[in-house]
Amino acid sequence: MRQTGFAFSDRRAALVLAAALAAASPAAALAARAAIPSRLALRSPELAPGKRISRAQVYDRSGCHGGNVSPALFWSHPPAGTRSFAVLMFDSDAPGGWWHWAVFDIPARSGSLPAGAGDPARHLLPHGAIEVRNDFGSRGYGGPCPPPGPPHHYRVTIYALSRARLGLGADASPGEVAARVRADTLAQAGIVTLYGR
Repeated sequence: MRQTGFAFSDRRAALVLAAALAAASPAAALAARAAIPSRLALRSPELAPGKRISRAQVYDRSGCHGGNVSPALFWSHPPAGTRSFAVLMFDSDAPGGWWHWAVFDIPARSGSLPAGAGDPARHLLPHGAIEVRNDFGSRGYGGPCPPPGPPHHYRVTIYALSRARLGLGADASPGEVAARVRADTLAQAGIVTLYGR
């Protein structure tokens, strides 16, 4: 006798399992959700993974001569339960690390930030989103400007968060934002670019 059936993808099978466990208990539902891989994706027309960042995104002071324009960002496939997003840009090669951008409380309905959104004077962030001061001391985006030497790596990361508001204000430090973001992250995706002079 010939058997017939349906082949499920790993993700679909995981979703079916999650639904079954959710009916069993809330704790099982949480465990099942954690087991489902996220497909959160981030892309940018200005940032190519592993490639040199363009002059338009480079800082415009401290010996650097760029446009200091934050890159356009587009993200897709956030996990279920996402209530807001945060974007962080960090240079891990600087001594102690260097925060270039931290914006949070981006509404869950958002799927992008336009180029230049990191300039507070342009008012391009979604309503309710908050930017803090970068390590240059200015609010919003501060592009790459490493000391002369080997290129530094710049990681731009989008975080899907489980809460709508982090409970922080514009006076928070980027480190405080990062700590709160990591505590509430459901999924993340990033692009790493390079810049040296």
